[in-house]
Amino acid sequence: MDINFNPQSDPDERFMRLAMEQAMISAGEGEVPVGAVVVKDGEVISTGRNRRELGKNALAHAELEAIDGACRALGGWRLWQCELYVTLEPCPMCTGAIINSRIRRLVYGASDRKAGSCGSVVNLFDLPYNHRPEVVAGFLGEECGQMLTDFFRQLREKRKEGKP
Repeated sequence: MDINFNPQSDPDERFMRLAMEQAMISAGEGEVPVGAVVVKDGEVISTGRNRRELGKNALAHAELEAIDGACRALGGWRLWQCELYVTLEPCPMCTGAIINSRIRRLVYGASDRKAGSCGSVVNLFDLPYNHRPEVVAGFLGEECGQMLTDFFRQLREKRKEGKP
């Protein structure tokens, strides 16, 4: 998949393509390809990628890794000046982390019809929590979704061939 971009392009595209790069790293490690980037004032603060299988840890989601890195980089848990770009719609756990860290704006790619908690299965941002980020849904969604489709197709093919 070509994830190149024009540096003069829309900042949302630039940062989503960086998240896609993280997702591709995950795919190369045998992980479901999900990547995330936290941005403040147009600068990347932190990146994250799915590492659940490698870490044998249910908490090793791309969003949590990126949020954790941003909190460490900025020296606090309130990320109210930050934006989060992620290739897949966040699950309930990650949506909760977005609410609790006060992320200002969420931009996500592919919808997740099985666990998406920003509109697909449920929208946790509609509940009366103390924080609601601005949400841009489906940004480069087809490309992000295609990464997932390709990954799972290849995984099924390997299993048919008897490869681990």
